[in-house]
Amino acid sequence: MLAYQRRLLELRRCGYDLGKTLVRSFSPVPEINGTPQFSIAQISAAGFFSAIPMTLITAPFERVKVLLQIQGQNPPPAGQKPKYSGGVDVVRQLYKEGGIRSVFRGSAMTLARDGPGSAAYFAAYEYIKRSLTPKDENGNVTGELSLTAILTAGGAAGVAMWIPVFPVDTIKSRLQSAEGRPTIGGTIRGVYASGGLKAFFPGFGPALARAVPANAATFLGVELAHKAMTKLFD
Repeated sequence: MLAYQRRLLELRRCGYDLGKTLVRSFSPVPEINGTPQFSIAQISAAGFFSAIPMTLITAPFERVKVLLQIQGQNPPPAGQKPKYSGGVDVVRQLYKEGGIRSVFRGSAMTLARDGPGSAAYFAAYEYIKRSLTPKDENGNVTGELSLTAILTAGGAAGVAMWIPVFPVDTIKSRLQSAEGRPTIGGTIRGVYASGGLKAFFPGFGPALARAVPANAATFLGVELAHKAMTKLFD
């Protein structure tokens, strides 16, 4: 699970770089010493755009993951084989049952989760990072961002990503694990009927607890790598 989250964060970062390129194509971005100075709104837009190509990867992957998790939680009776023998078998059976639409079920909800989530993720990180960067009374940078500040901004970004979209993730998982041809509206009603608003936030606390260290470490690695590359090519 942690390995998957790390890969997901790496993909999100690559998508974010593409998103910034897209933002620069239709929005003016000032430069200082050759370095683009994106506004927080532009960073948020780049974060949203980063989710679009990611959805093509994460939607089917998470569809398979959810089905295998449910199978693992509900093993078949003794002597019977499980429905799925592995990830490839899940894809094969889904395609046989409903074609490519079945494999990509939940893509709209995946984008509905990752678009706003990524927008909040990168905007929160950059906002906190800029706030914690040492400056003089004129707003000029006077020093480097400390490791503690990077960890703080990264952890906060992880929290900012999950808080607004956690219910969407719940709906997505229910939709991807349901049999037949479920609808988004029907899935939402089913979740609410199972426990009211609280049912949209299962495992909310543990998810945030995991998000803080995972994202803090990710951004720390990114910043250290960027600093090393800058020194190498300066």
